[in-house]
Amino acid sequence: MAAVWPPPFYLSFHKTIILNPMATTRRPLIERNESVWLEGPKSRRYELVFALRVFWEFISGMRALHFMGPAVTVFGSARFQEGHRYYELARKVGALIASDLGLVVMTGGGPGIMEAANRGAREAGGWSVGCNIVLPREQKENPYLDRFILLRYFFVRKVLLVKYSFAFVIMPGGFGTMDEFFETLTLIQTQKIGNFPIVVMGTDYYQELRAFLEMMVHEGTISPEDLELLIFTDDPAEAVKHIRRHLFENYRIVKRRPRWWLFEKR
Repeated sequence: MAAVWPPPFYLSFHKTIILNPMATTRRPLIERNESVWLEGPKSRRYELVFALRVFWEFISGMRALHFMGPAVTVFGSARFQEGHRYYELARKVGALIASDLGLVVMTGGGPGIMEAANRGAREAGGWSVGCNIVLPREQKENPYLDRFILLRYFFVRKVLLVKYSFAFVIMPGGFGTMDEFFETLTLIQTQKIGNFPIVVMGTDYYQELRAFLEMMVHEGTISPEDLELLIFTDDPAEAVKHIRRHLFENYRIVKRRPRWWLFEKR
């Protein structure tokens, strides 16, 4: 018998199923007032508008960040408040990045760890930048930003946070921080970006994650050299030393000048 394509369940969202073979009542597979999450392609007009929005966000972000100079991106939770040990640690790291390395401190632009790193950079007389995103909660731009951009899409934000950074500091955080951490590691491992140093701070917080990474090396799913640029520490001075050693020995900073005919500004 020939296969039917599309399959019957694809033809109608209102096919009925019997949840209990002994029951006599039926209900739709998807109720009329439910959201259809696995909707698939939308109209061509919708997809075109979506593509143009993404393109415009990339262009706007690149124009805003192109002349800010080399940066270190600090990832971390938005939920740690002033006075928390991780907030104060991120504040010290941000200050040392600005004062000792002379680099821009870039974050997601929100509260918590992001605010602390931006605050430390501002207090040390450095440049503080944020790539903020529209969210229903938690994500309001912090008051310690010299420049920030507001984005709609997470993937655009992650590209910009990685694109302009020469080193990364991973502070304690949740799903978003883990996503940013492992995506950055993957980009380095697959040589999509340079071998930029990564500093993981909060050794007690990341103790089990560190053991898991070592187990991955033991099992052969990653190579020992994949972790060579990774350092776990709670000492801001050691973190900055690690960044300095790998960054200034292997990379040369090239300053770019704005073009007046492109309406560019520093």
